[in-house]
Amino acid sequence: MAGALLPLVTQLEHLDVEIKEADAAIARLAKADPVANALMSIPGIGPVTASALVASVGDPSGFSGPRQFAAFLGLVPRQNSSGGKPRLGRISKMGNAYLRKLLVVGAHAVLFHRARHADPLRCWAQKLMETKPFKLVAVAIANKLARIAYAVMTTGTSYRAAKA
Repeated sequence: MAGALLPLVTQLEHLDVEIKEADAAIARLAKADPVANALMSIPGIGPVTASALVASVGDPSGFSGPRQFAAFLGLVPRQNSSGGKPRLGRISKMGNAYLRKLLVVGAHAVLFHRARHADPLRCWAQKLMETKPFKLVAVAIANKLARIAYAVMTTGTSYRAAKA
């Protein structure tokens, strides 16, 4: 039985090595690109997310603002409004699913490590966690990360968290 599975184990080990090499190559390319390097200064955005944002978005000036950028990623609530009464529903999920997934995973990382940091983003997340479920807060942070990423991409400066 073990002999029959040995070739599969060998293939998995080779895949692990290739994945590590690909991750290292992505990290090198992201550090070489000034926009991706600035994006990596945002909490929850690493080399993979930064390089995916740079490759997918290119020029962020095509968006009218950060909310439209977040809508492009499908991270804004769907509106069902009538009679002047706004009703916001779940996120639209209409945009780029890969970038949305990367930002939500990054938001999970921000939430998991919020106790060790006292920046405004994590303090805001902590306040939300008192009344909202974890995954809802993660999507809200992903929305905020997208808006911060838009600001970083349009200004060309690194993210600097204000003191809480």
